[in-house]
Amino acid sequence: MAASYVIIGVHGLANKPPEKTLTEYWTKSILEGLERNRRWKPAALEFDMVYWANEMYEKPIKEADNDEPYIPPTDLAPLPPYDDGWWDDALADLGHMVATPLDWAKRIFGIDKAADKVLNKKLPDLGKYYKKGSVRQMLRTKVRKKVEDQWENGKRVMIIAHSMGSIMTYDVLRELGREGPNYRIEHLVTIGSPLGLPHVVYKAHEEFGRLRTPSIVDKWSNLADRRDPVAVDVHLDNDYKANGRGVKVHDDMVINGYKGNSGDRNYHKSYGYLRTPEISQLIANFI
Repeated sequence: MAASYVIIGVHGLANKPPEKTLTEYWTKSILEGLERNRRWKPAALEFDMVYWANEMYEKPIKEADNDEPYIPPTDLAPLPPYDDGWWDDALADLGHMVATPLDWAKRIFGIDKAADKVLNKKLPDLGKYYKKGSVRQMLRTKVRKKVEDQWENGKRVMIIAHSMGSIMTYDVLRELGREGPNYRIEHLVTIGSPLGLPHVVYKAHEEFGRLRTPSIVDKWSNLADRRDPVAVDVHLDNDYKANGRGVKVHDDMVINGYKGNSGDRNYHKSYGYLRTPEISQLIANFI
């Protein structure tokens, strides 16, 4: 019997491995999290990837040149959840008292040249998205087609959108809400999202007016690691209000413990987000 659900993944900024490899890495990361954190090993996972790196880069990253692949765990001990503290709200308020979230991050957490390097490497794609209408439309069409095809097949849909993929997804879901209000996305999950960065907020407001949860979304969860320089404004609920059905974004902090082959940490890496206890819980509840 075919599964009644599908999880659609939308990858983020920068070049990627080939589509088949990236899909495998996302799937393995999700299944690793379910096994480690939920002690559950599904026989299969109904997963579909929106792959758009081939539209921005001539060739995918070769495996031999990939310092940040999916790395299987050496053990299956549960991963630590984020321990929310009373100071989270205080720091969220501080974030709105300085010029930019990056300035705030540098002051509060000492984000340094390593973080700047991540931003410089990844943000050019975002510049193309906003500056070139043809690029923007092409990337949105990829997301739209995947969502429409799965929804029209009668599937319950969860979307997990990482990094710039969360911007593309938000924009498409706002468009679909205007054009086809009968569509339904059961759960939107954004991970490592730059949707709170001032320029992104401005561009979304410029196009859609009032910023809110897309009308066709039944639930929106936003997961971020405080050390992630792309998602440094971790509190989207300050910028995005509830939709007409009262659905509001729920922000949740996580610990992204990803390390590449070199041993260097990357707090923005999708594979690290996809295996956190928090996202494992959301996926298990959805399935």
